[in-house]
Amino acid sequence: MKNVDDLIESAAELAARGLSKGEIADELNVSRETASWLVERSGATAQPDDRPTRPDDGPAGGPQDIHVDWSAIGRDSKRMGAIAEAMADMLAKHGEDVDLTIGIEKAGGPIATLIASELETDLGTYTPAKHQWEEGDIEELGGTFSRNFAGIRDRECYIVDDTITSGTTMRETIEAIRAEGGEPLACVVLADKQGLEELEGVPVYSLLQVISVGKEE
Repeated sequence: MKNVDDLIESAAELAARGLSKGEIADELNVSRETASWLVERSGATAQPDDRPTRPDDGPAGGPQDIHVDWSAIGRDSKRMGAIAEAMADMLAKHGEDVDLTIGIEKAGGPIATLIASELETDLGTYTPAKHQWEEGDIEELGGTFSRNFAGIRDRECYIVDDTITSGTTMRETIEAIRAEGGEPLACVVLADKQGLEELEGVPVYSLLQVISVGKEE
């Protein structure tokens, strides 16, 4: 199990490789605020984003967050296949004519590939805006659908990612699909830190719901 020191070291390694804070957040399955905090604690520098670090957030001066490490699944193709089968089963109730599964890059892509195979759909991928952060306002940036995979073309589709931290990336993906004329019918993730039932009117399913229970001040 990783502790905070392990996460700080991992954040430093990723920053040294040139990843933005948004990409570091994605790699470590933590919020943008947590990624900023980890990078600053490490003394490393990452590509800047538009959100200030809030050093007073959460306990012991750190942000309130939960780290989800699913590498025991991700490094084994047989386990990944079993998990994808379970996630596909959760989606299957939503429409018999769905022929497209969208994976949110990076981690959602491999999971979506296996789910698409299980459900016999085409595969598309979406890269969210946070992966493009360099400087300036993130609201001026947009995500992209890869041209190497299937297009939306006014189709019904499923959305797949590994975790939901705040829901921002999933919401962005839903809006991007609708902007292309598509209709997202359901979202599925491995773990949902928010315990969401829906986003923008789209049902959200997760194998695990991770809910922080703390004493109110």
